[in-house]
Amino acid sequence: MKITTPSFMNNEKIPAEFTADGKDINPKLEISEIPENAKSLVLVVDDPDAQRVVGYTWVHWIVFNIPVGGGRVVIEEDSIPGTPGESTYQKQNYGGPNPPKGTGIHHYHFKIYALNKMLPLKKMASPKEIHNSVKKHLLEKAELMGIYSRD
Repeated sequence: MKITTPSFMNNEKIPAEFTADGKDINPKLEISEIPENAKSLVLVVDDPDAQRVVGYTWVHWIVFNIPVGGGRVVIEEDSIPGTPGESTYQKQNYGGPNPPKGTGIHHYHFKIYALNKMLPLKKMASPKEIHNSVKKHLLEKAELMGIYSRD
């Protein structure tokens, strides 16, 4: 399975329009080579570098029960492609990179998980609830990483 975006290459700078310094909308994401038996996808966008600032990984966006229709799924810009989970921002839609000045480069991980079922969780489920469900039903995973800094 692969996750890519036409907006930036893996391990390269995320364009400002997809950050708190711009439109703060999610980039278009393309998921390909999805396992045949996948029933849903889970998307998590997080910043583990926030640990050195706030003491924990900052979850920028989490969406589960993204429907799978074949071996490829496209998540359009500024969309909510499934059921939103609870991000650290406590909102349903994407919250882009927003690193404090002076904290260096932050690495933003766009993680996609293919599951063998839809998750029986409520809208705005916690990251812990989603993570526990993913562990039980995971078929495959992929990751794309972008970087951003205000330094």
